[in-house]
Amino acid sequence: MKQSLRPLLAMLLLLPPAPAAAQPPDMQAMAAEREAMARLAWMDGVWRGPATTQTPSGPHSVTQTERIGPMLGGTIKVLEGRGYNPDGSTGFNAFGIISWDPATSTYRLHSYAQGRAGDFTLTPTADGYVWTIPAGPFSIRYTATLAGGTWTEVGDRIVAGQPPQRFFEMHLRRVSDSDWPAANGPGPH
Repeated sequence: MKQSLRPLLAMLLLLPPAPAAAQPPDMQAMAAEREAMARLAWMDGVWRGPATTQTPSGPHSVTQTERIGPMLGGTIKVLEGRGYNPDGSTGFNAFGIISWDPATSTYRLHSYAQGRAGDFTLTPTADGYVWTIPAGPFSIRYTATLAGGTWTEVGDRIVAGQPPQRFFEMHLRRVSDSDWPAANGPGPH
């Protein structure tokens, strides 16, 4: 009987580990993630306001909107930004996920916009956040602040030894609460 079990045991050892979904949740890590994400709760809701990007052909202005909310029990934050041209067409659309990694104590922004995607470090500040995109010989730094109910975000091109060059600015006001994206998910039946 022992010899007949050996091949079975050997086969079981060769099987891949159980998928992550089958693992019990790490309640301590999830609590740490929720606590860290609470610093960014001010972002939740629907926001709207003017935004202008300086392009080679001149300034391009849109009505910028953001809808933002928690997901996965508050362990991540989901963002969608849309910029509407004066004629109502969509001139800009971006999607992002902010998370906090308890192992490294860092916030991450995974962003999709304009045919590009990337992972970036996001650093909360006393009144907003900062995140940077490395772009070869320069970088792009976005700085957001919340003051007097207005979310201001600016984008600066940073080149070593030169003053920052501002190319983007938006000023948004919170217009409503939102239960997006977690509401109305599929039910069990």
